[in-house]
Amino acid sequence: MPFEPYDAQRIESKWQMRWAEQKTNEPDLEKAEDPFYTLMMFPYPSAEGLHVGNVYAFTGADIQGRYYRLQGKNVFEPIGFDAFGIHSENFALRVNTHPQKLIPQNVANFRRQLKMMGLMLDWSHEVQTTDPRYYKWCQWIFLQLYKHGLAYQDVAPVNWCPKCHTVIANEQVIDGKCERHPDTEVERKKLKQWFFKTTAYAQQLLDNLEWIDWSEITKTAQRNWIGRSTGADVDFRLEGRDDTLRVYTTRPDTLYGATYMVMAPEHPLVKDLVSAEQAAAVAAYCEAATRMKAVDRADAEREKTGVFLGANAINPVNDQPIPIWVSDYVLIEYGTGAIMAVPAHDQRDYEFATKFELPIIPVISPVEGGLPDGEAYTDEGVMINSGPYDGTPSLECLKKITVDLEARGVAKATVQYRLRDWCISRQRYWGPPIPMIDCEKCGTVPVPEDQLPVLLPEIEDFRPDSPGGKPLERHKPFFETTCPTCSGPAHREADVSDNFLDSAWYFLRYPSADNDNVAWEPEKTRKWLPVDLYVGGNEHAVLHLMYTRFLCMAFKDMGLTEFAEPFKKFRAHGLLIKEGGKMSKTHGNVITPDAYVEQYGADTLRMYLMFLGPYTEGGDFRDSGIVGIPRFLERVHRLYSNILGAADGATETRDSSRDGAETPQRGALEKKTAIKLHQTIKKVGDDIPIFAYNTAIAALMELLTEMRGAPALDDFALEAFPILLAPFAPHEAEELWEMLGHKDSICDARWPEYDPALTLKDEVEIAVQVLGKLRGTVSMPRDASKENIETAVMADERIAKHISGRQVIKVIHVPNRLMNFVVKG
Repeated sequence: MPFEPYDAQRIESKWQMRWAEQKTNEPDLEKAEDPFYTLMMFPYPSAEGLHVGNVYAFTGADIQGRYYRLQGKNVFEPIGFDAFGIHSENFALRVNTHPQKLIPQNVANFRRQLKMMGLMLDWSHEVQTTDPRYYKWCQWIFLQLYKHGLAYQDVAPVNWCPKCHTVIANEQVIDGKCERHPDTEVERKKLKQWFFKTTAYAQQLLDNLEWIDWSEITKTAQRNWIGRSTGADVDFRLEGRDDTLRVYTTRPDTLYGATYMVMAPEHPLVKDLVSAEQAAAVAAYCEAATRMKAVDRADAEREKTGVFLGANAINPVNDQPIPIWVSDYVLIEYGTGAIMAVPAHDQRDYEFATKFELPIIPVISPVEGGLPDGEAYTDEGVMINSGPYDGTPSLECLKKITVDLEARGVAKATVQYRLRDWCISRQRYWGPPIPMIDCEKCGTVPVPEDQLPVLLPEIEDFRPDSPGGKPLERHKPFFETTCPTCSGPAHREADVSDNFLDSAWYFLRYPSADNDNVAWEPEKTRKWLPVDLYVGGNEHAVLHLMYTRFLCMAFKDMGLTEFAEPFKKFRAHGLLIKEGGKMSKTHGNVITPDAYVEQYGADTLRMYLMFLGPYTEGGDFRDSGIVGIPRFLERVHRLYSNILGAADGATETRDSSRDGAETPQRGALEKKTAIKLHQTIKKVGDDIPIFAYNTAIAALMELLTEMRGAPALDDFALEAFPILLAPFAPHEAEELWEMLGHKDSICDARWPEYDPALTLKDEVEIAVQVLGKLRGTVSMPRDASKENIETAVMADERIAKHISGRQVIKVIHVPNRLMNFVVKG
C-alpha cells in the first residue's frame, strides 16, 4: 500500500491523540511487576511558558524513561507544577493580576507545551502545589515535624526591602541594594521565623554521600554546603570582666600564635564590649557590614577591613592580652561568630594583620626549609614559640593541646557544620499557610490534623505589607480564630511556608495523587520508591536536594517511610547557550519551542537538542544547525515508505534526485550491513544509560546511511531501527512501527538484542614489536593470518627498517593483537 510522505504535524498530532486515548503512558501502579520510577525536577510554570532549556531538560529525562520501558520495565514518569512562591507572586504584582487567576493560565500553557513535545508523561497523576488537596499534606508534614521536635520558632535576622515591603533572599541583595529597586538600601531586621532542624541530620546527610549514586560534582557541592569540620571550642577570658568570649577553631595547635581576635559585626557582645572612645566608629562599621551580601563578605580575595573594639581578651595558653577587632570577614552564621586570629598561619588573618600592623608570631615551622616570606604558612610542621609544645609535630600537638585545655575547663573538642537550619517562613501571600495558632493563654499550638487544610483565602489586596505586617494578618476572617485547646480568641500564623517545602516531597505524592485520604499510600510507596532516576539542574544541587534528603531521613525516623534517601540515582543536565552566549531573559535570547515545533516538529527539536553535545554538559543552540535533523527523519520515513510500499506492489515515493539512494529489497542482510546494525544496537544501548545522546544519534545516522545503501534489509533490521529511534523521536518511531504492520504501541516493544560476534570491528590494530620493543602498528582485517600480517609489516618502511638485513629467528603471533619479531644481527 502507498504511504503518506513525512509530515511532522500530521504524525505527531495523530500519535499524541492516540497515546491519550489508549492511556499508553499510564502504568497500572498496583499490578506493575518490574517498576521503574523516573522523574524530572518539578517545573515552575512561569508566565513566559516553556523555553528550550526546559525542553532540553525534559527530553533528556524522557529518553531514559522510554529506554527502560523498552527494556521491559514498568515505567512511571509523572508530572506536576510547582506554582507557589515569590516568583509567581512578583509576576502577578507586575501585571496587576491576582495569582489565583494568573497561575492556572500559566499551568495550562505549560501543560499544552509539555504534551506538544511527546513526553511519556503520566498525566493521570498530576499534582499542583497550589491545590488544597496537595498543600493540605504540606501542612500535615509541618505538623509531623513539629510533633517530633524538628520544627521550631525563633528570632532570626532577615533582609528587608522597604519598597518591596518584604523579606528578600541574600541572592537578591546587590551591593547592599534590592535587585528590584537598585536605589533602595536593604535593611537588616530580626523577625520571628519558623525553622526545620536540618542540622539534626548533618552527619547522616554527609555520610550517605559516600554510597548514593549521584554525580561527584553534586556530592561535592553538598559536602561543601554541609561543611563539617573538627576542632575545639575555646573560651578566652575578657579583660576586666567575669565572662568569656568563645571561639571555634579547627587549629587549636596554633593558639600560641593568636595575636588578636575578630568578632562578626552582628555578634551580640559587640555592644557590651565596645569602649566609649570606639563606639561611634564601631557602630558605623557594623551598620555598613550588615548591608553587605554574605557571599561578598566571605570572598577571600576582597580587601580586609575592620575596627578595633577597644577591648582585650586573655589568651588561655599564655595569659597574654590580645586586642579584639570587628570585621566583616567573620560571619555570625559560622562557628560562634568570633575567631582567634593567627596571622602567621591563616592567609586572611595575615592580610588583616599586615594592613593594621598587628603582631605576626609563627608557631609552626616546616620540617625542611624556612618559613615563606609575604604569606602565611598553612602546612604541617614542628611547633615553635609554643612553650611546652616546642618540637612537637603539629598534628600531634593539635590533639594534645585540646586535651590539656579540656582538663583545665577552658576548651572542648567539637564537631561543627556550616549547614544551618532551614528557615521556611515567608512574609508574603502566595504560599501554603503555616498550620499554627497563637493563643495568649495556651501559647503556640498546632492546628488539629482533622482541620487541615488551612485554606489560603482569596483576598483582593495580596500585596506585601509595611514592615512588621503581613498580607494574611490584614484579612481578619483568616487571621482571627479560636484556640483549638481552650476555645478562646486566638490568631492564625500569618506567614506562609517556603515553596522549597512544596517541592521537597512531591515525588512521594505522585503514586498516591488519586487518594485524598493520605499523603502517600504505604503499599504503593513501598513498591515504587525511592525514585530510581532523578534528573535536574545543578543549580538545585544544594538546597532542593538537601531539603529533600532531610525530609526523607526525618520521615524514616518517624516511621512514615522505609528509606532514608529519596533518589537512587541523580544526574544533572547541562545548560544551553544561544549562538555562543548565555541564554537569559536579560539578553533577550530565550527561545520558546512553539515556533520550532510548528515548523519542524517535536521529534526534530528533541533530536536536535540532544545532538548539540553531551547532555550533562549542554550545548550551543544555533538556528542553522537544526535543518539537518528533519532531513534525517524524512530519509528514514522515505526509506520505510519505499521498501514497505514496494513490497506491497505500490508505486515508490522515493525522490532519487534529492538523495540518490536506491530502495533496498526485503531479504537477507549483507555481512557489512549486519555488522553495522549490531554495532549500532550495542552503541545506542550503551550510550543512553550514560546520557551520551549525541553519540547515540550519530550512530543512528550512520546506520541509516548503511541501510539506504544496502541491497536488502531483513525484518530484524527494519524493526530494530524504529525501536532504537523511539527514545529520541517517539512520534516517527510509532509511525514506522505501524507501517511495519504492528497494532500495538512501539512503547511495548522490546529492545533488540545484538550478536556480540558482529559488534567487533572488521579491522584491528596489530602492535608490532622487534625484540620486544614497540616499533609501530599495522591495521589488518580481523583474524588476518600470520603470513598476511608479516607481509603488511614488511611493506611498512617505518617498521621494516628495524628488521631488514637481520636474521629472523622467531615470530611470536598473538591473534588480533601482537606480532613480535625476534631477530639476530
